[in-house]
Amino acid sequence: MTEPQYSALVLFSGGQDSTACLAWALERYSLVETLGIDFGQRHGVELTQRQHVLARLKSEYPMWAARLGEDHEITLTELSKISETALTQDMAIEMTDAGLPSTFVPGRNLLFFTYAAAIGYRRNIKTLIGGMCETDFSGYPDCRNDTIRSLETTLSLGMGTKFELITPLMSLDKAATWAMIQDLGGETLVDLVIEDTHTCYLGNRTERHDWGYGCGDCPACQLRGAGYQRWRAVSSPPTSPTTD
Repeated sequence: MTEPQYSALVLFSGGQDSTACLAWALERYSLVETLGIDFGQRHGVELTQRQHVLARLKSEYPMWAARLGEDHEITLTELSKISETALTQDMAIEMTDAGLPSTFVPGRNLLFFTYAAAIGYRRNIKTLIGGMCETDFSGYPDCRNDTIRSLETTLSLGMGTKFELITPLMSLDKAATWAMIQDLGGETLVDLVIEDTHTCYLGNRTERHDWGYGCGDCPACQLRGAGYQRWRAVSSPPTSPTTD
């Protein structure tokens, strides 16, 4: 059994934000386990990329490799069958009558943390970490801090033990997330996020941009690209020495 105060379970999709959260956790906890969830998302390629990210983190950062524990993967594809959304169905990404983008999957983050808590309960890990953000996001109500705090209380009451839900990116915009990535792992981690993570809602890995792979047009790509440009405007990558 692990010691709760020294261990954490990270919701790790293989995208930019969850990779940033994983690096954040690896700097702070002696044991970090990861959870990937297949919910029938159109950008299911991220589930493949998450293994590439984990392998490269272990290769590039030996200290983090020693802290990485078991990787869990579960399937919640029933969610895609009951969710008529642009994230789970072949339909246009647009605003709905409810005032939310059609990529909103009702209940997704609530279910993710609930399943993470069930795994954490079994493994005696009471710190759960996710990449939700209410500063620079698509308007999802289950990404708000109030939602996460309420869920933290509900999970603790419902399981009879205190869980802590941590969202390191909650108050950060995408530019600040890129800055955090560099602070945590330098340009090596920045390169890893660009080359190996996947965030594009359409699952496009044929188009390479300066910020990574994606269609360039979906909300996820637009947020990621704009944040990268804002960050690079004030933080340029190191240049290689020139030779005569």
